[in-house]
Amino acid sequence: MNRRTWCRWVAGCWAVGPSGVWSQASAPRETVPVLYPELGEPFRSVFAQILAGLDERLAGRVERHPVPPQVDPAPLAAELGKRKPRVVVALGRAALKTALTLDCDVVGSGIISPAEGDSRTAALLSLAPDPQLLFQRLKLLAPGVRRVTVVFSNRSSGWLMPLAKDAARATGLELRTLEAEDLKTALRHYQDFFAQASAPDALWLPQDPGTVDEAAVLPLVIQESWNRNVPVFSSNLAHVRRGALFSLYPNNPELGRTLGTTTLAVLARTGPTKGPQALRDVHAALNTRTASHLGVDLSPQVQRTYDLLLPER
Repeated sequence: MNRRTWCRWVAGCWAVGPSGVWSQASAPRETVPVLYPELGEPFRSVFAQILAGLDERLAGRVERHPVPPQVDPAPLAAELGKRKPRVVVALGRAALKTALTLDCDVVGSGIISPAEGDSRTAALLSLAPDPQLLFQRLKLLAPGVRRVTVVFSNRSSGWLMPLAKDAARATGLELRTLEAEDLKTALRHYQDFFAQASAPDALWLPQDPGTVDEAAVLPLVIQESWNRNVPVFSSNLAHVRRGALFSLYPNNPELGRTLGTTTLAVLARTGPTKGPQALRDVHAALNTRTASHLGVDLSPQVQRTYDLLLPER
């Protein structure tokens, strides 16, 4: 399913009846088990926000089941299996693994990259920002950019590259994808990129542990970006704090609401085509120091389009 179809599908979930909202009578009133990791801060707050949005959309039908780390999830799976729910929502890798042992539809999120077996989910909403949204932001900040380069590992980001290529074409950009299965190869790609980069170039850093690490890659990329005036944007908020131009990151309550909409659609058998979906429920962060250095327009109108401005004052 392409992004346009996905958006029409989500919107359609609300266009039932003359009031333009979901008809509660059209979906069963059963509770929906939600599995999520039991973690400390700051992750606890993240999942609490997602759960709040999910609970809002499901009108109080959420049945919460925390999955503690290093605890055998088999008893929980056995308990849920006896009750035979029609759909389970799973947040995070451990919860998703447990949910996929059940004989029911699974709506998953809280992960970045799909793993083998995740194709059995009824819907999987990744935390990786939609490349289309990233590229649209890039064009607004740096309209002179014509070519985007990304270094990726097939294991972590291969699923995202077809979406990125479609998004690049739609926004009038050339996307150059360089595959690397280890950091040594990735570093060589980054060095070659900066050696040849010119005014029309920009670099995208995906959430990919195979090609982007905090110790070796990020310091090199940020320093070269600054020295050569090449925009670097990222799918990771932490990189904006380190000097990347901008990033998109999850809008957790809105993601929860989208998960609720998706769950209702799966219950009503009107859900999307199976397969991972990139994140469209996002906030945006901008590094104003980097933007000023690159000559980016920092008018109040531009700044108001960002939820977080860094460095914080």
